[in-house]
Amino acid sequence: MTQEMAISALKLAAFGSVCFGLALVLALITPLQGFFDLFFDLVHYPLDGQQALTSDSGRVLAAITGGLLVGLGAMVWCIAQDIYPQDPATGGRIILIGVWTWYLPDSFGSVIVGAWFNVVLNTGFLALFVLPILLHRQSQRALTS
Repeated sequence: MTQEMAISALKLAAFGSVCFGLALVLALITPLQGFFDLFFDLVHYPLDGQQALTSDSGRVLAAITGGLLVGLGAMVWCIAQDIYPQDPATGGRIILIGVWTWYLPDSFGSVIVGAWFNVVLNTGFLALFVLPILLHRQSQRALTS
């Protein structure tokens, strides 16, 4: 994967993070809540209609989580824009540290509370950030060999 492709893929992943985070926050005051009710039911698979974004605690955690996802996306966008083009090793390391330190406790906590399917969803989200970096590194190694 070329560096330009990796940068574009990282920006796309960052944009997706921002959009999902904003949607989660907007679900607190819009019909998007129905989508997130389904999403929360899915992460607590099987789909049984038992989970929803209704409690005060769940709603504040949705606001916090949404904000963190927006921040993560903005940070990755800036790294992909300002650092990765000049120094892919440093930019990639910063992004990988960030996403892995999100992924491991999020997935571990999800398993603990019985939301094991969230690990599957997390893995897909993680891949959006990790694959461009690893594929670019691999292509760079192939070029220098």
